[in-house]
Amino acid sequence: MAKSSTPVTKKKPAPRKPAAPPQAAAAYDRALPEIEALSPEQLIAIKLDIPRAVSQVLGVLPGLLALRPAIAEALHKHDIALLDRLETYALAAWYAHLLWLSTGAAESALKPLVAEAVPLRENLLGDAEALARRGLLDADAVAEIRAGQGHIDTANDLVALSALFSGSWPEISGKTAATEEEVRRAGEIGPQLLAALGVREHGKGPGPTEAADKRARAFALLAHAYDQTRRAVAYLRWNEGDAETIAPSIYKSRGGRATGASDDGPEPDDAEEAAAPPGPDAGTAPAPAAGTATPPTAVPPGPGPQAQPGATPPAG
Repeated sequence: MAKSSTPVTKKKPAPRKPAAPPQAAAAYDRALPEIEALSPEQLIAIKLDIPRAVSQVLGVLPGLLALRPAIAEALHKHDIALLDRLETYALAAWYAHLLWLSTGAAESALKPLVAEAVPLRENLLGDAEALARRGLLDADAVAEIRAGQGHIDTANDLVALSALFSGSWPEISGKTAATEEEVRRAGEIGPQLLAALGVREHGKGPGPTEAADKRARAFALLAHAYDQTRRAVAYLRWNEGDAETIAPSIYKSRGGRATGASDDGPEPDDAEEAAAPPGPDAGTAPAPAAGTATPPTAVPPGPGPQAQPGATPPAG
């Protein structure tokens, strides 16, 4: 396969904080027909932390959109609409997660959550700024977090800080006063605080069963879209070998324990490489140039998110 001419930065994308609830709610409403249309067979087990996964997808999205023209040109059979709607699916999954949390959040929990969240944000943010000055964390991402104000921003900032620290933990462990427990707790308390704020403002949302079903469906929609996009990136960037940097697996552990008070199951094993998506006009990838590694055999996308994102689907 010929090398892609699309310039891609080698800098590892930094996680981004999710949108405020009104923007996430609007995305959820846009995605709701697709969420409700999924069949039970298309749902997958949630064995990761949804807020961290959403932050990761939003962080890599600009790089994925930069590759959109090349994907559309090289992979005629790839459903490019999945990439176009990836942000909507990520925010919809985020909002569905908050609705699910709100079924167990009491308004009386708001004050203690705020009392814990505010100093935790400030401590982690100070540590993040120190690491950014030494080039160990993305300075722009840290500055964006610092700009937040108010309880909603505090909650979103904690999610972003948890994802930022977790994603770089192997590089920063031992070089910061922040602890894995603080990073884990930030990922827990951020969504809990948003859910408690929502209960105060609007009352409880749907019942636990309905909320859990919508959460599972919204996550499945996001997982499928991101998985198919990763397959396209793996095909397009096979020779460059940077697909995992551009679109890392949302399942792959990157240091401290994934932030997940709500998801107790272990994260599934993740394949080292994503399978390539369909070629421009055929079901297999074109032959590589001499001296290059052979790219994986491409297979057409499945009917829905039945495989774990990042796993290599069988050929045939």
